[in-house]
Parts: sequence; structure tokens; C-alpha cells
Amino acid sequence: MALQNIGASNSDDAFYRYKMPRMLTKIEGRGNGIKTNVVNMVDIAKALARPPSYTTKYFGNELGAQSKFDEKSGTALVNGAHETPKLAGLLENFIKKYVQCYGCGNPETEVLITKTQMIQLKCAACGFLSDVDMRDKLTTFILKNPPEAKKGSKDKKAMRRAEKERLKEGEAADEELKKLKKETKKKVSSKDACAKPSSKKKHGGSDEDHASPPRSHGNVKEEEGEDDDDDDDVQWQTDTSLEAAKKRIQEQLNAATAEMVMLSTVESEKKSKAATQASTPKAVSVTPENSKTENGESNHERLVKEVKTNLKKGVTSSKLQSFLGSLSGSPQEVITAFYEALLDGVEKGFAKEVIKKKSYLAAVAQDEESQLRLLRAIEEFCGTSNPVALKEVALVLKALYDADLLEEEYIVLWYNKGLAANKDSKIWKNVKPFVEWLQSAESESEEE
Repeated sequence: MALQNIGASNSDDAFYRYKMPRMLTKIEGRGNGIKTNVVNMVDIAKALARPPSYTTKYFGNELGAQSKFDEKSGTALVNGAHETPKLAGLLENFIKKYVQCYGCGNPETEVLITKTQMIQLKCAACGFLSDVDMRDKLTTFILKNPPEAKKGSKDKKAMRRAEKERLKEGEAADEELKKLKKETKKKVSSKDACAKPSSKKKHGGSDEDHASPPRSHGNVKEEEGEDDDDDDDVQWQTDTSLEAAKKRIQEQLNAATAEMVMLSTVESEKKSKAATQASTPKAVSVTPENSKTENGESNHERLVKEVKTNLKKGVTSSKLQSFLGSLSGSPQEVITAFYEALLDGVEKGFAKEVIKKKSYLAAVAQDEESQLRLLRAIEEFCGTSNPVALKEVALVLKALYDADLLEEEYIVLWYNKGLAANKDSKIWKNVKPFVEWLQSAESESEEE
């Protein structure tokens, strides 16, 4: 059976994980008794994790015709002759209203009916609660025929299994490519090994040659004159005399001592600065983020201002890393200021904004430590700089995760550490559904 992506906006995405069967219809009867039979309505409804009676009733409401779904035979009938493209268009409208999350667009949602008889869609990915428009006719039918608890959980697992299988196929292809590269390297190295023994015999010399450096160096020069291309053979003439060994040890000690002296100098400078500030009457013991500059602004405000200025000038993502490295302040302070400056002026729709500027974020989230710094910057931004962003924090994390800017293990690590440090923070409550979704997907893949 031919499959297509769920949602018209995802039709061109070849790697989109959520699929459903293409609609098949059949015109039955004639005259006043003519009807349209949606042959694979049960399969479509399973893929959408909705009862087939919902979609059948929705078609009838939108077309102004009688509709009926037979639970025993699985037959979905709509009175009248209706073309497949028309019914497929109505199905897209149903998906937008009753399947896709209004926040992240993910179709992995569950229908909830509140105590006040309102219908909501709870997203398993980002935790967003979408309020369905109760003016739609189908809402009355849903309230009278509520969905069964945990219906469609097996289908969700099946979709995740399909995604995991696709990822495994990609990993297998990568492994094959790595094997080919290793075999090519082995062939090249075996050719080099066949060529080098002659050069070892030629330049290796006897023990007497090693004991007399001047003579061996002279031989090297003569042989280099004969064969200028074989420059690498000089490595076989390492000076092993006692004096040369002492000299090399002395150089290593000098390098290590110089590094220790530099470290001690830096530490002494820091101590002297701290002592000077403590002895000054106007100095106040504050944190670096809140310390005031001559203009009366904090160090954090100064960093945000500098980053904003450079972003307005149009600094490229390739030059961004070197620019941030030149700023005075700890790496965490710089990333926190950068994230705040990047979302300056944004009041809502933070997830869409971070995707627009993902090239900048990719430049600062390249390894474990930098990703954890970015996560702490998001935490700081939601907690103090912009409390409105707290509501959309799960959407932001989902967007960054889908864009491969944040990895699952670092998100979970950051969440667990933060939760252990401060249970009462609202951010962990908002992030929890997304983290649980990540962990459930991982546990299911392990079970398989």
C-alpha cells in the first residue's frame, strides 16, 4: 500500500517519520442510493491514532451528507458521489484541527476531554496543550463518543520502530563506508611497507654508525643528494648519544617549567587584582554577572550590548565563534549573553526564531560542554531574562533537537542535574514531557 507523509506541509520531506496510507475510494450504487466508500478508512485512522468514526463523521459534516461507519465490517460510507482529491483535502483539514500539535506540528497527540467539556490535544513530544475550536460540528460527536484510553499506543510504537529501522539502515551504510576507507588505507600502508625495508637497510647502518653521529650525518647528506625525494628517511638517524639525550630532557623541563611559571604568574595577577579591589573603598563584593562597569551597567548587560552590536553589523556564523572568544567573561556568561541578544525583541514564537538563527547556534553548540552551556543559557533566559519564554521552553528544545543542534543525552543530563539542584523551578515541570518522550523512545528502541 502506497504511503504518504502526514500533513501537507511535510509532503516533500523524504525522511519524515509519520506516514499514512493514500486514500482509496469507491463509488457504489446509483441514483438516489449512490454512496462513496472510503475503502481504507480503518488503516488511515490507525495511522492518525484516531477512531475511524471521527474521520467518517467529519466528511459527512463538511459535505452536508449522511455518513456512517460500521464497526463490525470496518466500512466507511458517505452519501453521494465524491471524488478522491476532494475527500483527501477534507482529511488534511481534519489532521490540522484534530491531529497535529498546534505548537510543534507533531501528529503524535492524544485527545483529552476536560471537566468543563472542552477538547484538547496533548503533544507527546513537546507537552503542548492545543485547544480545539469548540464551534466545529465534530466536537459534539467527539464529546458523545470519547476516545478509548491509550488508544493508538501500539501504532505510535510501530511508527517509532520504522524510524529506528531507517536510522539503523543509515548507520549500516556508514559502517560499510568506514570499512571501505580502512581497506583502502591498509592497501596503501602495505605498499609503503614493501618500499621502506630497502630504505631501512640503506640508512639504518651498523652499531658503529649510530655511535659516531658525524659520520652518520655525512652519510645521510650523501644519500639525500642521490635521492632527494626520500626526505622522511632522516628519522632513522636520531642522535642517541648521552649529550643529545640530556639536551632533549632539558628542553622538556624548560617547557614544563615555563608553563608552570605562566600559570603562577596569572594566579598572582588575579590575587593582586582581588586585593586591590578589596582595599578600594568603593569596591563591593558582588558576582561577576552583577558587577557594575563605569557606566553603571552590569557585566552581563555589557556583554549583551556588545553581542547585539555585532549581530546588527551582520557578523557571519563562521566568525561568530572567534568574536565570542574575544569577549571578557567566562564561557558560560558569554553564551548566556549571546542567547539573550540573539532573541532580543522576540515576544513569542521562540521555537521558530531559534530555527531561523540555527546557523549562529550551530557555531556555539559543537561538543558536550558547549551544548550544556547553551542549555544553561536557555534555562537562565527562561527563568530571569524572559519569563514568557518559560511556556515555550519545550518547543525550543524540540526544535533544537530536531535540527541536530542538541543531543538527547546532554538534554537528559542537564534536566537531571537541574531537577536535583532545584525541584521547585517551573522550567523542569515544562521540560518534563519532552524529556519523558525522549526517554520512552530510547527505551522502546532498547527493547527491540
